[in-house]
Amino acid sequence: ASSRARQKMRAACRRLSAVRGHGSPSQNLNARLPRFATAGEMYAEMRKVTEPGGDFTVRHFMGVIEDIRPEASVVETELFPREALVYYTKKNMGEAYSSEEAERWQLAERGGEQGDYRDGMPEKIANVVDCLRTEPRSKRAVVPIPFSSEGSKTVDWTNQGQTKCCRELYLYLEDGKLKCTGVLRMQNASIFPKNIHFFATLIAKVADELQVEVGEYTHIIMHLCHDRSAVSC
Repeated sequence: ASSRARQKMRAACRRLSAVRGHGSPSQNLNARLPRFATAGEMYAEMRKVTEPGGDFTVRHFMGVIEDIRPEASVVETELFPREALVYYTKKNMGEAYSSEEAERWQLAERGGEQGDYRDGMPEKIANVVDCLRTEPRSKRAVVPIPFSSEGSKTVDWTNQGQTKCCRELYLYLEDGKLKCTGVLRMQNASIFPKNIHFFATLIAKVADELQVEVGEYTHIIMHLCHDRSAVSC
């Protein structure tokens, strides 16, 4: 019995060491992508490359944000003052918010069903924590956001609830830090401040649960437009 207990303890220590260490041996090719010190710098680049506006679309926008801590990821704009960012992040994290907050900050211009990611979010976050805590080398730590409730067989392009802008967040341990890659079907540059504040908050929560530092974030967008005036976005 004592031998089995020692084996279990050694296995637990190895897992804890990996959690606080490097995860799998790796080579990260995001080193070749454009890099931005903060979310604000990436936002400025998005606005610049989509400046023609309207339905002008930039395909396959990719970049790395080096500091994705929540406090470094507040991008305040006329559309998104700080209080609006806090409200939408609470909502998408699946946390409680007041009817007064919703009445004050919820606007169609700030995104509707396509940017509502709250369904099952606490459970999805808990699954990621359990995954990386149990197996720090795992490639299965994913937050999927494809639909509000229906499955993929019933996908309907006319239903905004089934055409979420963010599709998945992939979290992984590398260089002793928690890193993340977000894959988006569509990004209106004007809505980026809301998305990135939510992503940063989610990453920080998982890192806190795992007791590791927050690392970099990689942002991958299929379709990038200036604002919500784009066609069928």
